[in-house]
Amino acid sequence: MWRLRVVHSTGYAYKSPVTASYNEARLTPRSDSRQNVILNRVETVPATRSYRYVDYWGTAVTAFDLHAPHTELEVTASSVVETDKGEMPTDKVTWEDLKSEAVLDRYDEYLVPTKYTPDSRRIARVGQRIAKYHEPQEAVVEAANWVHTELDYVPGTTGVHSSGLDAHREGKGVCQDFAHLTLILLRSMGIPSRYVSGYLHPTRKAAIGDTIDGQSHAWVQAWTGGWWHFDPTNDKEINEQYISVGVGRDYSDVTPLKGIYSGAGSTDLDVVVEITRLA
Repeated sequence: MWRLRVVHSTGYAYKSPVTASYNEARLTPRSDSRQNVILNRVETVPATRSYRYVDYWGTAVTAFDLHAPHTELEVTASSVVETDKGEMPTDKVTWEDLKSEAVLDRYDEYLVPTKYTPDSRRIARVGQRIAKYHEPQEAVVEAANWVHTELDYVPGTTGVHSSGLDAHREGKGVCQDFAHLTLILLRSMGIPSRYVSGYLHPTRKAAIGDTIDGQSHAWVQAWTGGWWHFDPTNDKEINEQYISVGVGRDYSDVTPLKGIYSGAGSTDLDVVVEITRLA
């Protein structure tokens, strides 16, 4: 088990004063069987009034609004989380189980296409080949492995509006694209699957107390009798280095920060993530 501290700071600079802004932050890690949140706070400069709720997908949201004119806004989320390695479910389902009315009804929202994970006949054919030789749990690993070989990890090649198919056409992308392309493939096979946002400490043998520059990360969860995590970007199951934050159908359900404001001009955006292993 690891204990990690994450400080995620986002700064906005507006070209002219903003008279009002309404925002949602999905920056609070999840408490579940794999991780325990010891501390989390979301603070803003200027100070705002905020309230928290859990959204439809089970992600904690901090909503805040600001009604005094401002030219800058900084949002800082600080968390301390204990993490464990992920585990595959002991209950295994068959392809027939996945076609049952109970599963199709319960997980419908994690099986249908979205803007980021559209249908693709070509990718569905890849799924058919994988399903022919593997049971669902093994098929998840094979699917992620296929995506890992199809895409090169190249920062800056895609934007937040790119779909998994856009990245596949380019042959390159970032963790968001690896996750979306894997979801397209898994859903084509009838495996319920969802997008996970969070953080990854990049050093397996991290020194305790060292603070490093980190970054947001994305991977997938698949349901094969129970939910479990797999990271197609690194082609492996997740472990103590991972902190889960949001889950949903795709990136649009777990956007770390989104909002609207009244005022002219565009914004400059600066994001800094620092991760420290505490134990």
